Formats: sequence, C-alpha cells, structure tokens
Amino acid sequence: MKKYRKKPVVIEAKKLLFSTERQIEIIEWSENKIKKGSKGCLIIPTLEGDMIANVGDFIIKGINGEFYPCKPDIFVKTYEEV
Repeated sequence: MKKYRKKPVVIEAKKLLFSTERQIEIIEWSENKIKKGSKGCLIIPTLEGDMIANVGDFIIKGINGEFYPCKPDIFVKTYEEV
C-alpha cells in the first residue's frame, strides 16, 4: 500500500482569546466571514457547514482563503511557528 505525507504549507492562524478586541480582530481578519457567537465563541462558515470556535481554539486561514477552527492540542501537534 502506498503512503503519503502532507506537503508543508504555511498558514495564518490566530488564537481566540476571551476578549472583545480579539474577537473583532479575527472577524476583521476574516473580512467579516466569521460571525460573533455567544459566550465568546465565533461562528465560522465552512463547506461542511457552520463550525464553532471556542476560547482557546485557533482560527486557521487555509491556502484558498477558507477559515476553520482547530483545537489547541491538534494545532501544536500539526503546526510550528515560522
């Protein structure tokens, strides 16, 4: 069976903090694609439907300009700062 490795890709990401300023920063960064939810969460529209980003999650901007949330433990296992 063949095996495959993910190509190295540089992405942009921001960590969602429990602050209104950070939420506004992320919403503006997404060009208003991401919307404010309740209790500090953000609602991110994706091809799979709306996803929720909670405080502590990372918001990733993909290579095609798409946005999606990523839990912190997965983020640190998958990405390193460049």
